[in-house]
Amino acid sequence: MNTICEIIKDHIQYRQQIFKLAKADLVKTYRGAALGWAWAIIKPAVTIFVYWFAFAIGLNSGKDINGFPYFLWLITGVVPWFYMSDMITQGTEAIRKYSYLVTKMKFPVSTIPTFVSISKFMVNLVLMLIAAIIFVLMGKMPSIYILQLPFYMILNFIFFTIFALFSSLLAAMSKDFANLVKAFVTAVFWLSGIIFNINTVKIPWLKSLLMVNPVAFLVEGYRNCFINQVWFWEKPKSLMCFGIVLLIFIILAVWTYRRLRKEIPDVLI
Repeated sequence: MNTICEIIKDHIQYRQQIFKLAKADLVKTYRGAALGWAWAIIKPAVTIFVYWFAFAIGLNSGKDINGFPYFLWLITGVVPWFYMSDMITQGTEAIRKYSYLVTKMKFPVSTIPTFVSISKFMVNLVLMLIAAIIFVLMGKMPSIYILQLPFYMILNFIFFTIFALFSSLLAAMSKDFANLVKAFVTAVFWLSGIIFNINTVKIPWLKSLLMVNPVAFLVEGYRNCFINQVWFWEKPKSLMCFGIVLLIFIILAVWTYRRLRKEIPDVLI
């Protein structure tokens, strides 16, 4: 509990610096490019188009789902994945990337993944807004279920910020861990129901196993807001499983922070 209180205290004490650094990280990402901020939209748009073309046109498997075109179903899964993938990769390297904050300025280590997460999340908010506009333009007006979207977005932010704290601490101690995480990103993508509908899996135990994946839960949650029209409390088992996984990562992050926080400045020098 003392470690948790310390982490919370650091976030409260350095809250202004956290948001300033989040803004700086966001500006740094697109600074120097001719199109600047447009890349925040162009890159995801190209990725979504490639996936849609490959599955809907190339493989002819893009059938309507719950009365919605496959394209709309696809973007509700891919858009949140952009934030998730950034946090899995860039979040894991956050402490190494901003090592000077630890070695030269004595900035709290626990807050570094947080401002990186805020930076990536702000871009994702814009992409989610564009996705909602696309729904409207295609004649699919949001229903009352859209009211639970902030709930899933907050869960998304909390989970991957905590994951980034845990993984970035280990990556700061060993580059091999960062490479290991990167190696699993593709596997996580293909096993999380972002491209295919997990609900169509015929093997019950395999379907249950896939849904334990927090990425699959969150992606399904976003689709519950736009397409499936299901309230989060209507699937208590899935919510409970996600809560257990989240609790496990909180424990891992706190334990890792308590063990490594004093060693990291020396390792990063």
